[in-house]
Amino acid sequence: MSNALPEGFTLRPATLDDVPAIYGLFQSHERALYGYTDKFLASVQVPYSSPTLDLAEQTCLVFDQAGRLVGSMLLEQSMYTTFSVTICVFPPEPGSHVNHYLLRLAVSKARTLMAQAQPGVQVTLDSWVSSLDQESLQCYEMAGFQEVRRNWRMEIELNGRPASPTWPEGVVLRPFVPERDDHAVFEMIERAFRDHWGHSPEDFAEWRHWAIEQVGFDPSLYHIAWVGDQPIGGALCSTGPVGWINTLAVAREWRGRGVGLALLQHAFGAFYRRGLRRVSLSVDTQNLTGATRLYQRAGMRKTREYLFLQKELLIGIPPLAK
Repeated sequence: MSNALPEGFTLRPATLDDVPAIYGLFQSHERALYGYTDKFLASVQVPYSSPTLDLAEQTCLVFDQAGRLVGSMLLEQSMYTTFSVTICVFPPEPGSHVNHYLLRLAVSKARTLMAQAQPGVQVTLDSWVSSLDQESLQCYEMAGFQEVRRNWRMEIELNGRPASPTWPEGVVLRPFVPERDDHAVFEMIERAFRDHWGHSPEDFAEWRHWAIEQVGFDPSLYHIAWVGDQPIGGALCSTGPVGWINTLAVAREWRGRGVGLALLQHAFGAFYRRGLRRVSLSVDTQNLTGATRLYQRAGMRKTREYLFLQKELLIGIPPLAK
C-alpha cells in the first residue's frame, strides 16, 4: 500500500470553521452504511472544540483534486497513554488510499505525543468502527489493530405513551440546575462508572465541556434522581434527529432497585411529550451491570454494532493500575 495520497489530493489541519463540512462527511458515510443518518452535530462539534485538543497537531482533513472534503482524522488522548482515533472517508474509493494514509498518520502522531506519558505505562491507540464498514475494518486489521469488545446502538420506537416510572421509596426527581448541581452530578457519574471497563478518571472541565457546553444543551433533559441532597442516578439526554440518552448512571449502592428502569421510562416520557418517537443510546455489550438486559426489558432493541479496535503502541503497566 502506497504511503502517499493520490496525485492532486491535499491535506491540512482542521479548524472550527470546518465542523459543518466534517459533520456532512459523517452524514454521507452513515447514509452509505445504513441508508439513513441521525448523526448529531454535537457529536462532531464537541470533540473538535475541546479545550484539550490541539487542532494543528491532532486533526487532518483530506481534499480531492476538485477541492472536496473526502477524509477526516481526529486524534484524542488521555494522559498521553490512551489515544483514540476517529477517521471518516467518503466516498469510499479503494484507489485513493485515504483511509490507510490517515490511519498511518494517526499512529505516527500518537507515537510522537506518547513521549509525554509517564514512564513505564502502557500506551494504546483505539478506535470504534461500524461492523458494516468492511473497508475500514480491513484497513485497521492491516495496521495491526485487534478487536477488544463491541458496542450496540439500541433503540425504542415510541408508538404509544410510555409506561410511567415507579420510583423506589425515598427517591425523588428534581430539575437539574447547572451551577448548583453540576459538581455533584459529575462526581456521582464518576463513581458509578469507576468499575466500567476502560474507564479513565475524567476532568470536571472536560466533562462540563461535552455535558453542559454542548450545542443544544437543555437542562430540562437532564433527569437526576436524588435521595436527600445526594444524586443517586441520572439520565443525561439530548435531542436531534432522535432522542438520545448520552449517559445513564446509577450509584452502585442503588443498583438492582429499579432506579435505572425508572430513569429510562421517565426519559422516554420526556421525549414522547416533545414529539420524538425514536430514542437511542449506546451500550457496551459486556457491561458488568447487565445494562443490555435492562434496556431490552425497557423495550429497546439492537440496531447497530460497533467494534472497539486497539493497537498497543508501548508495552507497560495499564495507566489505572500504576
